[in-house]
Amino acid sequence: MHCWLVKSEPYKYSFAQLLADKRAVWDGVRNYEARNNLRAMKKGDLLLFYHSNEGKAVVGIARVAREAYPDPTASGEDWSAIDIEPVIALKAPVELEVIKSDPFLTDIALLKRSRLSVVPVSAEHFEHVLALGKTKLPVRKTRRT
Repeated sequence: MHCWLVKSEPYKYSFAQLLADKRAVWDGVRNYEARNNLRAMKKGDLLLFYHSNEGKAVVGIARVAREAYPDPTASGEDWSAIDIEPVIALKAPVELEVIKSDPFLTDIALLKRSRLSVVPVSAEHFEHVLALGKTKLPVRKTRRT
C-alpha cells in the first residue's frame, strides 16, 4: 500500500462534503505529473486530504475506492480520475505552517512539489502527520469465511 496527498479547495469540495457523500470521483486533474500519480494509485491506498487556499491544512484521511479510469470531464483528452471514500477526519487539522516548521517534514512532497494537487507521501511522513493530527486510523474489519 502507498500513501498520497490530494488537495482540494474547500469551497469547491471539502472533506466534510466527502464525509457526507461517502464516495466521490476525483477528477479535473490537468497536470501530467499529478495525473501519473493518480494512475499509480491502487485500491486501498491511503490519502491525506489537504484543504488548499483557505484553511491550508491536512484535515482528513481518505482511501482510493476505484483505481484510475478515463476522466469523464476531459472530453476525449488523456486524463484520469479515481474514486475516493472517507476514512476519518483528523481530530486536529495539521496546518501548513506546522508542516513547514516540523524538521521531520522538510522533504514532504507537499512542500517540495507544492504546485501539484496529487503527490506521493512516504509512510513515515503519513504516520507523522497522523500523529500531529492526534488521530489513529480505525482498524479495518476483515471478512471471515
